[in-house]
Amino acid sequence: MTDADAIRHGAQARTQLLHDRLRELVSLESPPGDTVRLARCADLLEEWGTAVLGRPARRIIVDGLPHLLWPATDQRVLLLGHYDTVWPAGTVDEWPYSVTGDIASGPGVCDMKSGIVQQLTALELLDDTSSVGLLLTCDEESGSPTSRPLIEEQAGRSRSVLVAEPSTETGALKIARKGGSVYRILVKGRAAHAGVEPHRGVNAAIELAHQVLAVQALAGEGTTVTPTVLSAGTMTNVVPESALLAVDVRAWTSAELDRVDRMMHAVTPRLPDAVLTVGGGVNRYPLQPEVAMPLLKLAQEAARALGQPEPEGAWAPGASDANFTGSLGVATLDGLGGVGGGSHSRTEWIDVTQLAPRTALLATLIDRVLTAPARHPRP
Repeated sequence: MTDADAIRHGAQARTQLLHDRLRELVSLESPPGDTVRLARCADLLEEWGTAVLGRPARRIIVDGLPHLLWPATDQRVLLLGHYDTVWPAGTVDEWPYSVTGDIASGPGVCDMKSGIVQQLTALELLDDTSSVGLLLTCDEESGSPTSRPLIEEQAGRSRSVLVAEPSTETGALKIARKGGSVYRILVKGRAAHAGVEPHRGVNAAIELAHQVLAVQALAGEGTTVTPTVLSAGTMTNVVPESALLAVDVRAWTSAELDRVDRMMHAVTPRLPDAVLTVGGGVNRYPLQPEVAMPLLKLAQEAARALGQPEPEGAWAPGASDANFTGSLGVATLDGLGGVGGGSHSRTEWIDVTQLAPRTALLATLIDRVLTAPARHPRP
């Protein structure tokens, strides 16, 4: 076991390194689906990760997207993160990384480049990382379509998964997350001249309006069903022949996601001769607290050993890749990244005074997971 005092002093001594790494990583843009910029970011992270772990990365490219994996032979801990952001190319030119007082801002600084910097630096503080795997993906903000099989494969090889998504603004770790579903409802109507004979048409826009209200009514306590993207029509003098509705669903339980899924696929048209085609389904089932609580207790023990306040556990309405690993029954704790907020907005921020303490907390937690007795095998 690595001494907690040594970890604390080591993290504090790397404060400037944490700042420098964060500035460099935020300044290197990684927009969703931008294979060229994602590859450049992967190059930097591969260099850093290989130097820290002393073993080469596997660059796993799926549909042009480069995911980085440093597997361990006896993988007791998997550190999981993503380096893609929601921000389009060029954002950093108008909104560069900056630090004002204790607050750093910039595209992706909170979600989740500060977490990656803390992961890499935490690994430097440990005496032995031979049983620690590291997986950094680049499509989480798009729903992890190409990385999910890799995430689940590596989680299945691991005793525990530690995810460096941001904590809450108060520093709480995330022990539960809502699951999420995404749907697309395609409405097929019939075109007609809007001025001469609109009665001969089937107005897909009107049918779409009915469906917006119908799906929103599927929401329940703690479950949101939100119409998001809507489109209809081609010309102002044509009865719309087609329309499209996207729907976002979030729920705390798998049963709720399944309930809404059944009802979404059972929607029926309101207008005669209109046709509906429903696509999509459950993307991520919820992260349940029972898979996180043992790790939260270890994190609280680690905080006490470091002389830090014990972090609380929080329920987060947003989803992450922790949903995938927790749904497999693998012990999973999220929110181990930067202490900040404003993710996906121009107010995105982190508290830079927490970079070193949170790095020390992560390193001490990893060390305690490595030395803790193994849990009973999952059924």
